Amino acid sequence: MPGKQPYHHADLKQTLLDAAVALIAEVGPQAFTLREVARRAGVSHNAPYRHFQDKDDLLAAVAAQGFDRLTESMLRAMKKGQGASERLRLAGRGYVQFALHWPQHIRVMFDGPRPQEERPEYAAAGSRAFQTLLDAIIAVQTEGELPQGDPQTYAIASWSAMHGLAKLAVGGQLPFNARRTLEVADYLTAVLARGMASAPSDAPQRG
Repeated sequence: MPGKQPYHHADLKQTLLDAAVALIAEVGPQAFTLREVARRAGVSHNAPYRHFQDKDDLLAAVAAQGFDRLTESMLRAMKKGQGASERLRLAGRGYVQFALHWPQHIRVMFDGPRPQEERPEYAAAGSRAFQTLLDAIIAVQTEGELPQGDPQTYAIASWSAMHGLAKLAVGGQLPFNARRTLEVADYLTAVLARGMASAPSDAPQRG
């Protein structure tokens, strides 16, 4: 067992998040405890309560961190795009790249228990990630390469496709490596864009 170490207040939260992510990689988001997180972080068992109310609060913080990293991954990938359509394709690639690099976060973000009470940090991070995709869709619509209409429908279709591929990759269900997975992400985004461009004008609207 590592010895108890003093941490600056600003460092403790990140240290606990890192320990939680490492533990989730081993036991999943359901089975870990704050006491074990503290043990692995080398701090007292009461230290997590300086930043987190309980286990669910820590999970929500890991998920929020994941959504922020997802947003960063999409935006970083999109910088290389020359037009709105290419940036949308690269956003999909960025989504899958994030999942390949941070599979533990994907598990907490989408497979872990939902927070029973509203946590603004978690909600805001998730909204930023979705808004990044939504803005990319709107840009393609503005350039005339997607029909006008509710961009949320196109965003959810795109998200569903990329998330499905990401989950298959993270779960080891694909018969190829990470590089090939990203190539498939590019192909899937291109197919989806063509399909959405030719979709019926009566696509489901926001309810």
